[in-house]
Amino acid sequence: MGGLRSERDGAVLRLTIARPDRLNAFDAPTIRELRLALSAAATDASVRALLLTGEGRAFSAGGDVATMDEHRRSGTLPQLFHELTGEQELAVREIVGMRKPVVAALPGVAAGGGLSLALAADWRIGAEEALLVPAFPGLGAVPDGGLTYFLPHFLGVGLAQELLFTNARVPAARARELGLLHEVVPGAQLAERSAARARELAEGPTFAYGWTKHLLQSAFHGSLASQLMLERRGAVEAAEGPELPEGIAAFREKRKPRFPGPATATPPR
Repeated sequence: MGGLRSERDGAVLRLTIARPDRLNAFDAPTIRELRLALSAAATDASVRALLLTGEGRAFSAGGDVATMDEHRRSGTLPQLFHELTGEQELAVREIVGMRKPVVAALPGVAAGGGLSLALAADWRIGAEEALLVPAFPGLGAVPDGGLTYFLPHFLGVGLAQELLFTNARVPAARARELGLLHEVVPGAQLAERSAARARELAEGPTFAYGWTKHLLQSAFHGSLASQLMLERRGAVEAAEGPELPEGIAAFREKRKPRFPGPATATPPR
């Protein structure tokens, strides 16, 4: 253990991949630790937003190649990848599936599986020196962690092919143009800005944000009719909770809403 640092800032949980000597590359224990922390946060009603980042000058370089080489020499590389990709799959599912917003702050490189983790977040802020790299082609590896889901959905198949078949290095400014980053800030301002954005989201309508995440994901899989029905269900459930009535009252009273958050963190079904 010890590859992850967890800190609370009010309703925001900050999770930092803390292996700076490896550019925050993760082995199976580290990604498992992250997955367990995400799972606990998903059902903790006191956590209303998460901030995921990396210590030092990188977000995450993805899977730890030094660990891979040890397993290559011992003949256990397939077993390592079975465990590593399995834990990463669960971590990505936790980020995407939790009904609360997740901010990713990228101080530097996000490569391979680290890029997959960043793209799973709902809001991505990069330092000006941040760099997004698929990395898998350079190793002869098959992309994992949802990268072949996120890139085509965000960019379309053509641009996803360009990145994955050339192992393109995408600087922060270009990533912002493509929509892979929502904000780009000077490196010295990244910690402050990402924390502020996470706090803003934590003060927002958590229940509505959770439904919005769910609807955005379902939009690619169902018909217009099914999406309309799902939106109606979410709208009615919001009207039954505390957030929408508070939003209406605040609008009428010309004040900032004080969203209480849902009474439970259990995801609606």
